[in-house]
Amino acid sequence: MPDTAENQAKEQPENRAKEQPRRRQARGERRIAQLLEAAASVFCTTGYTAASTNAIAREAGVSPGTLYQFFPNKEAIAIELGDRLMHEMRDAYGEALAPVDPATPLEEAVGAAVDRFIAFNCDHPVFFALMHGPDIPGRIAEEHDALHATLLARVEGLLSSLLPDTSPADLSRTAQMCLGLYKAGLELVLGHEGAEREAYVRELKNVLVRYLEPLVGERLGRGGAPAGRL
Repeated sequence: MPDTAENQAKEQPENRAKEQPRRRQARGERRIAQLLEAAASVFCTTGYTAASTNAIAREAGVSPGTLYQFFPNKEAIAIELGDRLMHEMRDAYGEALAPVDPATPLEEAVGAAVDRFIAFNCDHPVFFALMHGPDIPGRIAEEHDALHATLLARVEGLLSSLLPDTSPADLSRTAQMCLGLYKAGLELVLGHEGAEREAYVRELKNVLVRYLEPLVGERLGRGGAPAGRL
């Protein structure tokens, strides 16, 4: 039986051979993250159409040749960035649109959902720039449409538990209005900073509460008008 020293001598080259691909993979992931962060900054500043791979490479502090080792063009960068953002967004709306305890006041339920969505968009302003721009790549547009449909279904599901006697058509309309109001408010929120941004967040919450309050009435944590439609 070979002694321990001989075994160790044989294992060391094998271990080094296994470690090298892992280190290269880790370096590659860090570089990709660096390029995506740079792309997010450029897309927010110039928009998708005006952005270039040279500008992204410059923002990342690398050569265009280094960028092309990971992405063949600007569209591939945008698609990878969009995929990652939409994955995070799904997690965000999963938390924001969780079932609501009936004892929760309407203002608190609306506020908690709005805060989660606003926090995500403020942390990732490129999400709005990419998803709502007029010139986004086709694949991102398709995935965003699918995300919107899923989000709409989640809002309808949440509303159906609060408005059990409401027809599917009315639920769909109410959910569409909630999303429309939120998106309009989000654009104003992202267009301001500091105290003014906070003021617009409060206004957005107020608009949603005042819209939903006559519909939800006493079903969610507070007195008010009876459940029914305006």
